[in-house]
Amino acid sequence: MGNESYDVIVVGSGYGGSVAACRLSMAGASVCLIEKGKQWGAQDFPTNSFNILAASKVEFRKWGLGFGSDKALFQAGCFVKTESEVDYIIKSAQGNDEENKCSDKKQHRRWQVYFDSLEHVSADFIVLSAGVLGTTKILFQSERRGLNLSSRLGYGFSCNGNNVAYIAGSQAPLNAYGLDKRQFTKIPLQNRPGPTITSSYTSSLGFTVQTGVLPTSYPYMLFKGITTYGWPNSSWFLHGLIDKVKHLMGLKASQAMVLNVMGYDSCDGRITLDKEANKIRCTHAHDPLLPQKIKALQSITKRLGGMLFMSRYRSTSVHLLGGCNAASDPLNGVCSPKGMVFDVSGDQPAVHEGLYVCDASLIPCSVGINPVLTITTAAEYISKHLVQDVLNFRNRVQQNDVITTGSIELDSTMHSKTSMTNNKSFDVKELQSHCQNQTERDSKNVTFKENLKGLIGGMPCLAYLVVKMNLGHKIAISKNDINKGDEHPFLKGKVGGYVVFQAINNEPLYIIDGEVDMLAINDRTPYTQYMHYRLVLASVSGSRYLLEGKKVMNPYILAAYAWKESRTLHVSFKGLTKKDDKIPKGCQDHDQQDIDLKGELQPSAFELLKTLISMRGNQKRQFLCLLLQSLWRTYITQIPWEAEPRCRSFDMNNKTYPPSILHELKTGDGCLISCQQWRNQNTWKSGVQRYPVLLLNGHSAESFCLPTEPTDLVRTLVEQGYETWVLQSRVHPQHASNNFTIEDIGKFDIPAGDSIHAVITKIQELHGLNSKIHVIAHCVGGLSIHIALLGGHVSAAHIASLSCVNSSMFFKLTTSALVKMRLPLIPVSMAILGKNKTISMFEEPDDSFRHWLVKSATRLIPRHERCTLSECNLFSGIFGNTFWHENVSYSIHQWLNKQNVTKLPLSAFPHLQKICISGFIVDPKGRNKYLIHPERMAVPTLYVSGGRTLLVTPETTFLAHKYMKLHQPKFKHKRVVIDGFGHSDLLIGEDAHKKVFPHFLSHIRSVEEGVTMERKDSLLLWDGTHDGDERLGAVNYFLCLMMLLVLAILVFLMF
Repeated sequence: MGNESYDVIVVGSGYGGSVAACRLSMAGASVCLIEKGKQWGAQDFPTNSFNILAASKVEFRKWGLGFGSDKALFQAGCFVKTESEVDYIIKSAQGNDEENKCSDKKQHRRWQVYFDSLEHVSADFIVLSAGVLGTTKILFQSERRGLNLSSRLGYGFSCNGNNVAYIAGSQAPLNAYGLDKRQFTKIPLQNRPGPTITSSYTSSLGFTVQTGVLPTSYPYMLFKGITTYGWPNSSWFLHGLIDKVKHLMGLKASQAMVLNVMGYDSCDGRITLDKEANKIRCTHAHDPLLPQKIKALQSITKRLGGMLFMSRYRSTSVHLLGGCNAASDPLNGVCSPKGMVFDVSGDQPAVHEGLYVCDASLIPCSVGINPVLTITTAAEYISKHLVQDVLNFRNRVQQNDVITTGSIELDSTMHSKTSMTNNKSFDVKELQSHCQNQTERDSKNVTFKENLKGLIGGMPCLAYLVVKMNLGHKIAISKNDINKGDEHPFLKGKVGGYVVFQAINNEPLYIIDGEVDMLAINDRTPYTQYMHYRLVLASVSGSRYLLEGKKVMNPYILAAYAWKESRTLHVSFKGLTKKDDKIPKGCQDHDQQDIDLKGELQPSAFELLKTLISMRGNQKRQFLCLLLQSLWRTYITQIPWEAEPRCRSFDMNNKTYPPSILHELKTGDGCLISCQQWRNQNTWKSGVQRYPVLLLNGHSAESFCLPTEPTDLVRTLVEQGYETWVLQSRVHPQHASNNFTIEDIGKFDIPAGDSIHAVITKIQELHGLNSKIHVIAHCVGGLSIHIALLGGHVSAAHIASLSCVNSSMFFKLTTSALVKMRLPLIPVSMAILGKNKTISMFEEPDDSFRHWLVKSATRLIPRHERCTLSECNLFSGIFGNTFWHENVSYSIHQWLNKQNVTKLPLSAFPHLQKICISGFIVDPKGRNKYLIHPERMAVPTLYVSGGRTLLVTPETTFLAHKYMKLHQPKFKHKRVVIDGFGHSDLLIGEDAHKKVFPHFLSHIRSVEEGVTMERKDSLLLWDGTHDGDERLGAVNYFLCLMMLLVLAILVFLMF
């Protein structure tokens, strides 16, 4: 149903709805008429009391009992054999890109009519004519989902002064009881009872009494004592039994007749919505004429003879009025005199464009007589304006099409519906065929409920989801489909339900548009399976929110974490705002632009069992089979979903790289290094002195100068007018050394001095001995600069500012990385490698057996994400994953593994192992001789960590920031945790220039502008315990230990 759209949707086929549908179809609009009840033919009417009970559904909620046909309630005899009772309506997404992503791109309708939380049809105009209770309930439900309505909704409810009575036992020729099949053929036409209403009497007191004829199948015993009382009081119940016996024996029974009384009441009733039961509750209007009505009915009974049976209830109405009263403004009613629903979201009175009410709920008071003509007349008046509104809207749309496209292109759906409406050969059989096809499509759906709970932004949240898979898809299910590596449409579906998040709103947040994909694939992570949830939520205040969730399933140590990963939904929750129109004052719960929360939701084991039990659908076995096959492929067989990752095209010539100068240096210990210089191409701003920027890479891989990317840190700094230097130290593949430590980098490659040949010395040769330098360091580069400063090799007077990415004087690893460091893997590997501790990243034919053995063993080490490139697997086996693959482009991934990191020097690993185990910088012998000199760190600092932990935890920068604030309070110190990033992807990620680089520039500029003290709002606090996606190390420890034993045996055999 979600793919169908019309010009107008009319809800209800009563007097109001049928008139509106008729006038609209005559005007050429495509109209969808939705009716809860069934189409009654002559053969469909019950012929006796038992049949009428079988065709009805009666419930006693207080007793928990019910009888009758289930179809009468749940299918309601619908012509399309599915539920077609409208639940609520919402405005379609307009002016919001995030919300439009969940909407059907093929539809451009203004309104959506929902039959439940999943199925809907769309239209530009909605006409509500579902009766007083039906229309009011739809608007109440829509109001809970953000539709701004008048506070007068439900007020002004009237029963039109109705009362119902029954006269029985009369000897007068009333002829007011229906005939059965046998009587129908025997009695001539002139002697048969008339239609429902045969006569009428109007009293001067202000009420009218009309007679009524009951069908023969009606259980008239209901009027004789079950729900009524009799007058006169003597033997009224016995009279009913005697008359029933006569009727069953075929004897001549007494005459009977129904009397319907209509008048005026006070119109002060009210309709409300019971939010817990989701049911309509009514408070009837006061009836001041009730005593006079009873006297008039008693007088009629005396004249006709017999016994009067009155309703036990004060008002028994068949003509409900009001609830959505028409008025001149929203303070007095819900709709305008033209039937348009008021919009109270703004400061000035307005109406919801395209939303009309056209039934008895508009009538603001009792009319005193049968309101059929009153309702019909009002419907004609409203339809006149409605038709003109539809035609004007269509003209505006066509004019916009001419302006934007130069031609008028009618929507294919609208054209087909219009032609269907105007096609004279269209008949019921064609519609039945269409409905049968829709039923067949619905039979392929699989629905289930999923309840999730957890914390978002540290606050409790509950999600009650209704999921329908394969919504509207026609597919052939094959056992081999899931093994082709393609996304399967049967694992996609729609999501409905609601979310309870009281930190945002005390009322539930209803899902007005939701999608789920249980087999989402990212070509950058071919071994990973994702489950994506995307939910647009609406609150009662009119605010809308976006909840996006993702389950990430990695084959880490086979299926050791399958249970946790398949249940844990990592969610983000943010507010949505319209781009074109400002959100009206008072409609937001909070400042929606500031709402951006993260958290996790997951079901319990018991809730998962309930989900399985709640699953419905003819193809639920196929659905479960496909889902389990996908998990089996992800965790067990570990076949990549993308055998050949798709390359995103990038023209390296579309933006030339700035020219640079390469300086080759020989350090004090005789090691050859180099540094690359990019001169400032822009004119310096007057009054602002810009210092050179020195960039220090991590171990082996380049992080700053990325020729394949349009924006890297070098380009960014040069474009901002900064002279930029990149150090290629002895850990760089071009200068790989077989005998060095990390301390050597800080002691010989970085320092400044007259007799020292290092990078800072070279910069000072060009800018003067008193010049200052901004330093941005990553990983091992951050360890090196802290060793240089705290070891006294570089004076803080030469450093203008220091920015470190996932590094500091502290170095805290994730559990799995720390397990590898604590095991004697590094000493064993060093012993196997021998003197040549620099390995090639490629499969070289002349590789020694020692190198082949180390590389082969390294590839077996578990890692967070596997890759299709052998070089990437080797690098991550040694270090662990240094970036999340989904954050980096295909081009940079290929360049790093195929061109940049060609060799990997491992001689610094023994020193790095001591630093990792200690948790802070130490010398090669493991002695703490650096942290004891905090006075040497007299520089402003910026420490940056990734919020999605990988390799190094945010505790690294947390401790460093506290250390600097404690020992150097006179300088500005700032710390930032950037969500979604891991380790090196903070610098090489596609979005790094948007989310990371601005922090570097802001810190550098604040230092140059003389801001030395830290502002209180510049620190993003972290509790020091968050460990992101960290895995428990027990299994990893065991596997590494087993591999260590294998390596030890091999070493023993070799020596």
